[in-house]
Amino acid sequence: MGPEHVAYGMRASYGLPYVTPDLVTAWERGTASPSSPELTALAGALWCSPGELIGRPHTLREHRIARGIAPEDVARTVGLDLAAYLRMEESGTWRGNERQSAALAQALQLALPDFVAVTGREAKLADLLHSAVSTRWQAYVRPVMKLAPVDTGVLEDVLQELHQDYQGHMAATLSWGGGSRSASESGKEFLDRIVESFWAAVESRTG
Repeated sequence: MGPEHVAYGMRASYGLPYVTPDLVTAWERGTASPSSPELTALAGALWCSPGELIGRPHTLREHRIARGIAPEDVARTVGLDLAAYLRMEESGTWRGNERQSAALAQALQLALPDFVAVTGREAKLADLLHSAVSTRWQAYVRPVMKLAPVDTGVLEDVLQELHQDYQGHMAATLSWGGGSRSASESGKEFLDRIVESFWAAVESRTG
């Protein structure tokens, strides 16, 4: 199907008279993003589910669409006014309390890494992990657990491993004669991947 066929199907079957082949092409190229109703219509025109069009979901809105759940249903399940929920979805900032957060995770079947990401806690987690690997990791077990409720024993093992990896990485870089500049760059690369490394280490112990 070419863009003109997709656009026609969305106009004729889904009541979106403004959809043109150029708009469909912009969606394909990633220069524009379809709204939730447009994505639903696009999936219908292509005979697939909305989740298949967005690949691996990253945002709260993408997780909801991938599950095929209406925003009204999510808002009702977590106990929020629809307008308040939509504002959180559009801003990418989750402001629900612990009970609402737990209900959200269950409604959207969110794995823990996805839950941390969509509730806006990933940046804070990265900051804590940066400090844990570069100072005394033991001091960060409780703060990290508050953001990412992982079994205490698993969390301690993971933080210790990441700390040793980072310190060993820095020491090895210096011993190779690269100097402090190379060690700094090497350390930065390690820290840039710290959240990804954290979840991989957690999964290796719990999967």
